[in-house]
Order: sequence, then structure tokens, then C-alpha cells
Amino acid sequence: MRWLLLALALLAAPAAAEVRDPHRHFFMPNLGDFQTELAAARQEGRKGILLMFEMDECPFCHRMKSTILNQSEVQDWYREHFLIYTVDVKGDAALTDFKGRQTTEKAFALEQRARATPAFIFYDLEGNPVARYTGATQSKEEFLLLGRYVLEGAYKSVPFNVYKRQAGRP
Repeated sequence: MRWLLLALALLAAPAAAEVRDPHRHFFMPNLGDFQTELAAARQEGRKGILLMFEMDECPFCHRMKSTILNQSEVQDWYREHFLIYTVDVKGDAALTDFKGRQTTEKAFALEQRARATPAFIFYDLEGNPVARYTGATQSKEEFLLLGRYVLEGAYKSVPFNVYKRQAGRP
């Protein structure tokens, strides 16, 4: 009887989310030209661009990648709505910013005021920053809520912490 109950419990349990490499399934390959990426986002019907400003030795960046950004539900939802790239706040790689100016990752991060990592900055289809979240979220649900906050345009009227409370999240 116990085996039958265990088998029924396993069948009724929701399937575990698939864990996938965030570099292959969350972030897009960075071409180093955000002006071109904006045009691609518009053409593909995305709502904007999400940049994760990070650095190699950041434990919170690693935590996000190993516990939240590696979840298939998070990856699929974000990729449906945004183009997503990383920017190394200490990087010397050349890039073209949203206004077409040549710069480096490090200089762009400073210009965007990404001083702590990770910093998630959402940009609209004109390349304007519309929302930012600094640090690691507590859960994948909070990170998905952050995306909905931007997608619904709630950033125009309330801060994320208020939106989160209104959604019943601590």
C-alpha cells in the first residue's frame, strides 16, 4: 500500500524545472553592438533588452547563474520577451552603445551607473534604461516578477518593492 501511495504521489508531483546552462539558454551571443541589437529586438517583436552587468569574482553573479538564470522556466520566459546580454564591468572589450558611440564594457558600465554587481538594467526599444535591479533576487519567482514588472510597464508608476508587495511577495 505504501508503494502505491508513493507512486501516486510521484505521479501527482509537478515536474522539476529543467536546469540548463545560462550562457547557452539565457544570454544571447553578444555581438558588441547594442544599436544593432535594438533593431533586432524591434524586428523580432521583443519588448526590450536586458543587460546583466557582472564581473568574474562576483559571488552574487555566480549565485544568480547557478540558481535562477539556469532554470528553463526563467530562460524561456525572458527570451520570449527580451534580448539578454552580459556586460563585464571590468572588461576592455569594445562595444557600440545604444546611441551608436564606440566605447568599452568598463566605460559603458560606468556610464550606466552599474557600480555593484550583478546589476540588471532593462532598456526599452529606443535604448533608454527603464528599470534596474541591483543584486541577486531571492528566488526565480522574484526574478520572473521583475520581468513582468517591466513587461507590464509598472515601472512607470511604482517602484519594484511596492509592485512586489502588491503582488503578495515579501
